Amino acid sequence: MNLDLKGKVALVTGSTSGIGKAIAMSLAAEGASVIINGRHEDKVKQTIHDIHAVHPDAELRIAVADLGTEEGCHQVREAAPVVDILINNLGIFEPAEFFDIPDAEWFRFFETNIMSGVRLTRHYLKNMINRNEGRIIFIASEAAVMPSQEMAHYSATKTMQLSLSRSLAELTTGTGVTVNTVMPGSTLTEGVETMLNTLYPDEDLSIEEAEQRFMKENRPTSIIQRLIRPEEVADFVTYLSSPKSSAINGSALRIDGGLVRSVF
Repeated sequence: MNLDLKGKVALVTGSTSGIGKAIAMSLAAEGASVIINGRHEDKVKQTIHDIHAVHPDAELRIAVADLGTEEGCHQVREAAPVVDILINNLGIFEPAEFFDIPDAEWFRFFETNIMSGVRLTRHYLKNMINRNEGRIIFIASEAAVMPSQEMAHYSATKTMQLSLSRSLAELTTGTGVTVNTVMPGSTLTEGVETMLNTLYPDEDLSIEEAEQRFMKENRPTSIIQRLIRPEEVADFVTYLSSPKSSAINGSALRIDGGLVRSVF
């Protein structure tokens, strides 16, 4: 399917690894001009190298900035005043006992997971509405609707993204702009693979065997009984970024393999 993305400019925040990198790769494959963002120049350049190795003709741009800060968001807005697609993928997570999480950590999670998207969307959305064209997508998590006991601060920010996205979608009424949220389930990113390699240290399990055990013991409600691959999330996001998805707006969309037991 031709997704009509050739020449569109897409900013993918936090795109040097995991789901963000996969989204950048998928958008580039469809001909979009992709702005790669990360805090470290070497990782941004490595990501561009990796994408070019698969798609030599991909048009890629560098945006080195810490978007968990107002200064970083300002740098990116100055470097790319207008985009057609904004993927608010940047996010941090860390297991922590609720009683041990200090205020500073709550504020750090809020600045990174919420305010990065607020600051960028506040800038880009108005222009999209004026042009009557654009896509904004927030990358949340199944934790938005199934809060994690061991990551209360992370889960709270993911739930907040659902409300924020819906509120912003209302601003696009009658236009060709859409705002949606995607909620991936447990995904085999680099960090999760590292976790699996260390989860069962005395049992000499392959990564596939560790994945199967993890799903059975820790994600028993998953219908597909495997970790989602970043590319699966990325291709879904790329479709939502395209003109083909014009009737989808204000939605919170799950790609969790049936992990969340819900009829909606």
